[in-house]
Amino acid sequence: MSIQPLRSLHPVGPVCVTAACDSADESGMGASSVQRWGNSATGLGFALLSAGTFGTSGSFATSLLAAGWSPDSVVIARVALGALLLAVPSAIAVRRAWPAVRAAAGMTLAYGIGAVAAAQVCFFNAVRYIPIGVALLLEYLGIALVVGWVWLRHHQPPRALTLAGMATCLVGLVVVLDLFGQARLNPLGVAWGLGAAFGLASYFVLSARANDGVPPIAMAGLGMGIGAVALTLVGVVGVLPLHARYVDVTLAGHRMSWLVPIVGLALVAAAIAYVAGISAARRLGPKLSSFVGLTEVLFAVAWAWLLLGQLPTATQGIGGVLIIGGIVLVRLDEPAPEPASAADPPALTELVASAAHGGAG
Repeated sequence: MSIQPLRSLHPVGPVCVTAACDSADESGMGASSVQRWGNSATGLGFALLSAGTFGTSGSFATSLLAAGWSPDSVVIARVALGALLLAVPSAIAVRRAWPAVRAAAGMTLAYGIGAVAAAQVCFFNAVRYIPIGVALLLEYLGIALVVGWVWLRHHQPPRALTLAGMATCLVGLVVVLDLFGQARLNPLGVAWGLGAAFGLASYFVLSARANDGVPPIAMAGLGMGIGAVALTLVGVVGVLPLHARYVDVTLAGHRMSWLVPIVGLALVAAAIAYVAGISAARRLGPKLSSFVGLTEVLFAVAWAWLLLGQLPTATQGIGGVLIIGGIVLVRLDEPAPEPASAADPPALTELVASAAHGGAG
């Protein structure tokens, strides 16, 4: 079975709670930030939560596309309603961390336009010309761009384990997506797919900024709001078609209102996924979080099985093992964990605090 999930980048740290975070450089990758990323147990949990929730998007979107929705309409509904769901906690966080939010306005704008809107425009244009599996493979080349960015920006060349992990993950991705025997590819589709790779890389790099003082929930809410506006403009000018049919859809073998997958996309695959994704990237850094993000493809396979009845194959299971093995290799190449500070609150507390108190320090 060839997986055909429709993704949004889309598709993932804690709020800094000690003074040590203040010494991080402007990119969020100073020495103290790297040390905090070593405390990765909860970061991995957030990353898997983000991948799992992002992975639902293909199944929810498929039910709407089959009912006559255009891809751009599905994405706009997803991020716009997701931003609306986060409006109140985002507003509280923005008000309490207003100086930091104002100072980071440029980065937030870049996140909304690049990591949310542009990435999706590139991906959905790519699938107009090339198979979805190939488009996903091109998009996930973004993890190589993340490794390259860490190398160039911070003079940290990839070591043997990281390179081996990258190769293993990409082989596993090819196997999971069942890309063997595809026809010749349209160059325009390949170009759009590579654009989606840059969007994916920007998502992980911008999400990992831990020292700008913007709470994850504010970053997610503002980013989705900006992305929704940008995507609407793209649709209005005709880059992508905009049309929707408000009729019952089929999901998990049952007929139900079109509102069910829309709410699923907005709450699960957008609001929860983006907040968890930003939180994970701030704990793990852009490199490791981008590799863990590859598990989204595996979650997409599982959700397609549960919700759409698309049974995964044994070959896809082998590919999943390869992806997990590659992630393990990259994780082994990360710095040794720093002992957790007694001042560090539990992960759930940090997420709540980011909404209620503006949370970054």
